[in-house]
Amino acid sequence: EISYLYRDEVSGSSCALLKYQPGTEVPTHVHQGFEHVYVLAGEQSDERGSYPKGSFVINPPGTSHRVWSKDGCLVLIVWQRPVAFQADGSEP
Repeated sequence: EISYLYRDEVSGSSCALLKYQPGTEVPTHVHQGFEHVYVLAGEQSDERGSYPKGSFVINPPGTSHRVWSKDGCLVLIVWQRPVAFQADGSEP
């Protein structure tokens, strides 16, 4: 579930609350700008580790990952630019 707090159609920057249901997975995507993630509840994971409530994660431009939440979570996320999803879920 996504609730946008703002969304700039020109620059592509946006901020949203994302609620992951248990078992949710986001396919591999590339960051075209900075992505800032603050975990408000639960735990979010990617290939680099798991991030419990209170974690702040910065994903720089050019990085990629797949995201999941085993038990569900709520995150505040800020995108400098939109992410680019890989068509087949593979690494770029």
